[in-house]
Amino acid sequence: MIESTPVISSVRDWLATLPPLRYGPLQLSSRYMLSPLAGYTNLPFRRVVRSLGGVGLATTDLVNARGLLQGGPRTLQLIDTCPEDRPFAVQIFGNEPSVMRDAAQLLQARGVDSIDINMGCPVNRITKVGAGASLMCQVDSTIELVRTVVESVSIPVTVKMRLGWDSQHLTAPGFAREFEQVGVAAIAIHGRTREQGFSGVVDRVGIRRVVEAVNRIPVVGNGDIRTVADGVRMFAETGCQAISMGRGALANPWIFQQLVEWETTGHPTTSGSFDDRLGLLRKQFRFVVEQRGEERAISSYRKMLHWYLKAMLVPAPLRNKAQAAANEAEFEMVVDEIAEHGPARGSRTGLLPDLYIPVPSGPNERW
Repeated sequence: MIESTPVISSVRDWLATLPPLRYGPLQLSSRYMLSPLAGYTNLPFRRVVRSLGGVGLATTDLVNARGLLQGGPRTLQLIDTCPEDRPFAVQIFGNEPSVMRDAAQLLQARGVDSIDINMGCPVNRITKVGAGASLMCQVDSTIELVRTVVESVSIPVTVKMRLGWDSQHLTAPGFAREFEQVGVAAIAIHGRTREQGFSGVVDRVGIRRVVEAVNRIPVVGNGDIRTVADGVRMFAETGCQAISMGRGALANPWIFQQLVEWETTGHPTTSGSFDDRLGLLRKQFRFVVEQRGEERAISSYRKMLHWYLKAMLVPAPLRNKAQAAANEAEFEMVVDEIAEHGPARGSRTGLLPDLYIPVPSGPNERW
């Protein structure tokens, strides 16, 4: 439970004065977004998070614009959706205006609700080809790329970026001003530079400068939001109109609904117990099987399964046994065993400890 303070009350009062959040003509049901997160924000996870409520918009894993046009099965799987996965955005990356334009038009033809341009990914395989965060080093050509995409489609186009390439080049406010002029519907800003990677803490003053740089479009604050209190602090210190969460949602899939409850009533409910998370674990696995088939589901679910089991305080031998399952029948048998055993400490229905999802470490040029 988040304690009421003058700051918290004033933030709630301020949010109550804001109109519903809109990305151009697209009105969103809440101001809480699922961030794109490589390897995790696939359709099965988006369906699970949406089933808990509170998600205003969910965005896919980042998608290679050229790969999308080539129609590779793995790339097309990244943009899979279903009726309950709405509204949803696809995040594309690339550095060629014509390729990004054609990819955006393809996505619009497939019924995507919004397109997000990736200008924040710090990973070397993305930046070395001139995409992701490296776009923040190329002012004129990057503005022209964004303009080209915006003018090529009628659905909202947004941009997600970092504060800049490094502390000497904090270009986000300038880009935000220019992007608003060319018709971008919203800006999402992660409060670190590419040089920082995920080290240190989010610079909320830097995010506020981006908020102050635009006149009409919403700015979405991102980074280090793991709890309702973190979200409140992001609103209070930046003035952003929305927030987005990636790793925070992995640790606590209930965070979106908790934020909606805090905003509307001041009293968010608690996150899920062991039994609640076990239900989500089973549900997401069924969604993965539905999308990918049994054989691929087992291997592709292992990474997500790891976080579920860590959060549920499942003993290491059972976690390892679940990871080693070779088929759906073995997987279900191990899950039944986990259900019978319960958590290693605490109760089945009590609160679980906060889970920290680690970020990449070491020199980011090696990521």
